[in-house]
Amino acid sequence: MTTTFAALGLSDPILRSLVELGYEEPTPVQAQAITLLLAGSDLIAQAQTGTGKTAAFALPIIERLAEGAKAGRAPQALVMTPTRELAMQVAEAFHTYGRHRGVVALPVYGGQPIERQLGALKRGVDVVVGTPGRLLDHMRRGTLDLTALRTVILDEADEMFAMGFVEDIGSILDATPAERQTALFSATMPGPVARLASAYLREPARVTVGTSGMSVPQIRQIYYEVGGRDKFEALARVLDFERPTSAIVFCRTKLEVDSLGDRLVGRAYPAETLHGDLSQVQRDRVMQRFRAGQAEILVATDVAARGLDVEQVSHVINYDLPHDPENYVHRIGRTGRAGRLGCAVTLVTPRERRAMQSIARVTGADIQRQVMPTVADVLARRQEQFKQTLRETMAGGGLEPFIIMAESLGEDYSPTELAAAAFKLLLGEQKPESSVDLARDADAPGRRDRPDREEERAARGERWGAGSKGGAGRGDRLGRDRADRDRGAGDRGDRERGAGPKRAGFQTAPGLQRLFIDMGREDGLRPADLVGAIAGEANIPGSSIGAIDMYDRFCFVEVPQAAAEQVLKALSSAMVRGRKVKATVARPMVRR
Repeated sequence: MTTTFAALGLSDPILRSLVELGYEEPTPVQAQAITLLLAGSDLIAQAQTGTGKTAAFALPIIERLAEGAKAGRAPQALVMTPTRELAMQVAEAFHTYGRHRGVVALPVYGGQPIERQLGALKRGVDVVVGTPGRLLDHMRRGTLDLTALRTVILDEADEMFAMGFVEDIGSILDATPAERQTALFSATMPGPVARLASAYLREPARVTVGTSGMSVPQIRQIYYEVGGRDKFEALARVLDFERPTSAIVFCRTKLEVDSLGDRLVGRAYPAETLHGDLSQVQRDRVMQRFRAGQAEILVATDVAARGLDVEQVSHVINYDLPHDPENYVHRIGRTGRAGRLGCAVTLVTPRERRAMQSIARVTGADIQRQVMPTVADVLARRQEQFKQTLRETMAGGGLEPFIIMAESLGEDYSPTELAAAAFKLLLGEQKPESSVDLARDADAPGRRDRPDREEERAARGERWGAGSKGGAGRGDRLGRDRADRDRGAGDRGDRERGAGPKRAGFQTAPGLQRLFIDMGREDGLRPADLVGAIAGEANIPGSSIGAIDMYDRFCFVEVPQAAAEQVLKALSSAMVRGRKVKATVARPMVRR
């Protein structure tokens, strides 16, 4: 039976916040958990990520809070989370839901100056949301008073146990009042979680949502079988075909995350990377850009992505197969949130076929095998999406100035010819499937309109930033040595002049300006560093940055022509990889 938030016994200030957020009715876990928590019961709730469990415990906590936090008052509720990202998101949810009650929630986690947290605790907070390690740190310092706690929540308990927090959680719970209310939320219920619940919860009520399978039903789940060496090209092809608005790509290791992120940026995909070696400032910058849509792709490890709560993720892509079915469930739970449709794509090598079958069997998910889309499929999808955009534009009106333009040209050309010319300008010159170029691209899944490979240019005696036709033009030492012999100057001459001739077979796209940067691979520069510096310092979307060509001692990057001066000015005062960077407009150099 459908219920409402009002029927659950929530007060008007909270209901007003929910209306402002557009919440219409509670999810199953909210409908059950809110009633039980308001009644004072301990609770074990088993529900998947994305089912609304944060509101399920936050709303009853806010409802039961005493009037407003005051200086010196100890917090009334404590929420433990596995990661700093989840701690920040849960604290923000408390502020949002409790805006009309003046709720003060404080996230505490490592990587943030502890002085800021100390000041907030002295001023008084209602709710503390934190990771076990930093909570214990405050307890040892005597700066976190738990004597007034009425409610303790363990959020994503299975993740906290997987990360080794079992002893820390026990120490924190032992220091809380015996008469507290305790609730445990977990997607799965492994043995350690069940034992902890038995030790610390008193006759808990149980809520179980979606246990018919560990997967989330609104997520379309597919997989492609690919060769190990073809994985990156397959990923590029999938991205071109699916065209995600935002996607998280999961890798097993930090090294793989960095390598894949660099390759994606080098292919002009707006990507950011996230793993455990990043500082908190770097992690915050990455997540800010991802949430703002400045980076459409987030490449991450499982540890870094635990607790991430980004509602607008359209796709999750398993570049590396997860170790177990539970990890698979957690990964794909990052998409299809808040009732939205989502898509989970997994790349499976022949050796991993049996492991993929095991994941499907244990989760009960219908994971469909798909044939890798061809370049023709990609072009057809792009054209179909373009036609849909045209339909929406026509339905939106406001076409009068363009109708006048079309009518003036209509005296010389037919409507079909005019439309075809406009499509050609907007879509680019996409040749039919029978063309030689398409056949060549079919051997390289996901290939975009990128420069010819440096090796091919060198074989033809063509290069960017070199002198005579006989030079190598490659970024490696052999290429520099040959260029030195050809013109007696080496790549230092390129750096002083800024650039060289346009590369054969490649033209800078209309509306983009090519810049020369006096840093390269030998300086430790990665494409992701360059995108981050330009987007951050010049305040332009990372998705607007075009091709990046990396060499040992320098590189080239394409930026929007209208923002070129802004980028040059911003980079002139920026530090990249710990050193000053010099950027100039790349100028063609006459061939000899």
